[in-house]
Amino acid sequence: MSNYDFTTDWFTRFAGVWRELLRRYPPTRLLEIGSYEGRTACFLVETCASERDIELHCVDSWGGGVEHDAGAMPLVEQRFDRNIAAACAAAPRAVAFHKHKSLSSDALIKLLAEGRQESFDLIYVDGSHQAPDVLADAVLAFMLLRPGGLLIFDDYLWSLEGSGRQDFYQMPKPAIDAFINIYQRRLTVIGAPLYQLYVRKTGS
Repeated sequence: MSNYDFTTDWFTRFAGVWRELLRRYPPTRLLEIGSYEGRTACFLVETCASERDIELHCVDSWGGGVEHDAGAMPLVEQRFDRNIAAACAAAPRAVAFHKHKSLSSDALIKLLAEGRQESFDLIYVDGSHQAPDVLADAVLAFMLLRPGGLLIFDDYLWSLEGSGRQDFYQMPKPAIDAFINIYQRRLTVIGAPLYQLYVRKTGS
């Protein structure tokens, strides 16, 4: 980690759960929606590319969400570029890395248009926290995920406001719940810490 430049750490507390999932369902083609400084992406490179060649796609507008200071985002993107470059350079196996600087809906639709339906083994949804955006990311990601692949949602219980004052429009949970309910016959929820939600696709 000494070669990285991170100013935040929202991921490390979940690293143990992720290691077990990556061991149980080893992915080769990975897609991350929402990359920020690249901490999770670097973890994926370190963990997965230690054993096999991988393909990693990172999607982010680097414009920030309602919870971010938009003026700081250019520096966040620069840190991402340096961090992911360091991770890929140090990886024992080849990393085919693709950066998509775009709104997530545009990037995911483009991947579908390129014929990438059901081609990813793991998709991590950690982009916009507004419910309509989260729902769109979930539906499009499910189309890109192969049967048996993992779909991971971050910030399941996140809200911009305090407890009792939440605006459902600005929460991932209502969108994730709606997606899980609608697609329940085509997925399995994997038991794990509640702040993230882990799903395995069982049917197309």
